[in-house]
Amino acid sequence: MQICGAELTSEDLTWLEGHAGDHSRTALARELCARHRIHDATGRPRITAVRIELARWSRELSLPATTTRIRAVRRKSSVATASPESLTQEELAALGPLSVHRVEGPRDSAHAAWTRCLDEHHYLGSGPLCGAQIRYVVRAGDRVIGAASFSSAALHVAARDTYIGWSDEARKRNRDRVIMQSRFCLAVRVRNLASRVHSLLLSCVVDDWHARYGKRPVLAESFVDTTRFSGTSYRAANWTYVGETSGRGRQDREHEATATVKSVWLFPLAQDWQETLRIEPVRKLDPNADWAQDEWGSADLGDARLTRRLVAYGRACFDRPTANLPQACGSSAAAKAAYRLLNHKTADLDSFLASHRESSLARAAQESVVLAIQDTTSLNYSRHPATEGLGPIGSQSDAVIGLHVHSVLLSNLAGTPLGLIHINAWARAQKDFGGADERYDLPIAQKESHKWIRGYEVADAAAKRLDRTQVVTVADREADIFELFETALAGKAQLLVRAVQRRRILTPESAVEGYLWESVLKEPIAGEIFVHVPRSGSRKSRTAHIDVRFREVRISKPVDRKGKQRAVTVRAIAATERAETGGSDPIEWLLLTTLPVDSAESAIEKIRWYTQRWQIEIFHRTLKTGCKIERRQSSTAESLKAGLAIDAVVAWRVMHLVKLGREVPDAPCTVFFEELEWKALYCFVHKTKTPPVETPTLHDALRKVASLGGFLGRKSDGDPGAETTWKGLERLTDIAAVFAIFFSSA
Repeated sequence: MQICGAELTSEDLTWLEGHAGDHSRTALARELCARHRIHDATGRPRITAVRIELARWSRELSLPATTTRIRAVRRKSSVATASPESLTQEELAALGPLSVHRVEGPRDSAHAAWTRCLDEHHYLGSGPLCGAQIRYVVRAGDRVIGAASFSSAALHVAARDTYIGWSDEARKRNRDRVIMQSRFCLAVRVRNLASRVHSLLLSCVVDDWHARYGKRPVLAESFVDTTRFSGTSYRAANWTYVGETSGRGRQDREHEATATVKSVWLFPLAQDWQETLRIEPVRKLDPNADWAQDEWGSADLGDARLTRRLVAYGRACFDRPTANLPQACGSSAAAKAAYRLLNHKTADLDSFLASHRESSLARAAQESVVLAIQDTTSLNYSRHPATEGLGPIGSQSDAVIGLHVHSVLLSNLAGTPLGLIHINAWARAQKDFGGADERYDLPIAQKESHKWIRGYEVADAAAKRLDRTQVVTVADREADIFELFETALAGKAQLLVRAVQRRRILTPESAVEGYLWESVLKEPIAGEIFVHVPRSGSRKSRTAHIDVRFREVRISKPVDRKGKQRAVTVRAIAATERAETGGSDPIEWLLLTTLPVDSAESAIEKIRWYTQRWQIEIFHRTLKTGCKIERRQSSTAESLKAGLAIDAVVAWRVMHLVKLGREVPDAPCTVFFEELEWKALYCFVHKTKTPPVETPTLHDALRKVASLGGFLGRKSDGDPGAETTWKGLERLTDIAAVFAIFFSSA
């Protein structure tokens, strides 16, 4: 059972039925709001909305009868109301300047004037209004000459929904971004007055609605009774006519369609209104579903058989991540089916990754903050020179060929990878090799560095769908691009990038203050932090002692050919390692971010977030070393890209398992392993025929799996890593298969 988007548990239902006799519906609704954080955009509990939902389930839950007394609503009859007073332009001007004023509530002195104007001049009178609502009076000087109101949008309107082009799920998610002009009335008649009032109302309702309800509407709708009006004022005010209603109305539960047919008019309140309203909600994962079905099962390949084949091949690749395609598939028929899948006309990287991307967002929706970490790597396919569509990836035009890959990986703040939301693979053209000087003056959209902006745009699209999750894009020095900061300041997702450019910073008056790094180092030390630096090659691991400084800076881009100066304001954080721990390679980071940084604690927090950037490097290493992706063979680069989407999910799942074992070590191993797998694992490692009665923990099972891959488990070894884990998982596949044959009753 769902109430206002929150899934009620069996514990909630038991509590509701147990307290139905001694609690009012309002008290029950207030408790549910607190339990499931059912709040509006301003943080206020949605008690009224929950009460309405509870009313629908009152019989099933045996809830108390409502005690609220319904006030009689004074409604005007359908007879003609008083005609507006006709005035000339000169007479209207003599009354004073035209303005609209928001009615703050029933206690507002303007509320009575609003009610009186509608009761006297509008055929529907002053009420009732449905859902969220806001009222205005129109004044000419001190005289009230009109009234208007905006309310919650209609639930279903075929003409409107078709014009917007949203799905049912998108409509349910975004309907609160549409407002309805439920009343519009003028007590005087003057040529062009109605269109002028429309303009005044629409210029202020967006900010007023946001101030009251915490969301900015992007579209206004209105319905005009075709038996009374032609909609001339709406047309004059640039509203768009999109069709007519069916004549049913809000309360037509019997489908009698006895209401008056109305024309439907729409007015955009934001430039990207259609894009905003079409944003799909994040789906919820089925906890009982198979993992491979979660990651690939909803892929739209035009044929359900192809989707089933994708799921089967993906599961086979995970069972044997280091094996080639025939070895992973296990039979000639399965291998033939996999080759056909990878070479199918609908097979491409994006379509194969789409289902996993949705699952990644579903996992991200459970977090308060997620990091969208992006980076680039290259895949070397020089062993397969006959493959069509490859390009140079080294310093020489034809010595090393392959593909460049740019990935965006979601991670929570604990470092657990949640999945991939973007992978782009491309080959550089031979003719473009070595043309760096010619590319310098090209617009950013035509440069390869546009990949960072594209990665941010994907993260920003995710941020718009994740209502309760803050998305922060994290990138290394290569992403220090001025246009990226401009893009991020206009988006919802935030940005955290390590700086490399020697940028000038400007004063508020646009004078040059100095250079970025030197200016930040002049700031006093605000705090300190200890960061673990892992071993790299011959360099031993260490704990770095780092001083932290920060300040707000206005960075500029060099003046372009037209002499135009561009600047953006961001926050800069300097992290410099002290000499006693730095050695020959001390940490010297300068981070630039669009996030607010107003204290040492917030600056240190951003540094810790940046240290999670290494997750993307671990992912790329797992992809190459664990999945052996550079050994994949195909006749075309497009087929290699399609296979990359599968190997990428396999590499993520291995990483996810390793991190999950560290984050929730005491969880039962059944959160990842099937019963047959963990029993086979235990019996093989302990050389016994009898599995344990109690289910092992995830931490214990992972160490046993890693031991199959070469992990020794010594005190100095720490937790197992991705490499020993994937090797152990590959052996576990064979062990479990044999165990199933000899102990089928296990």
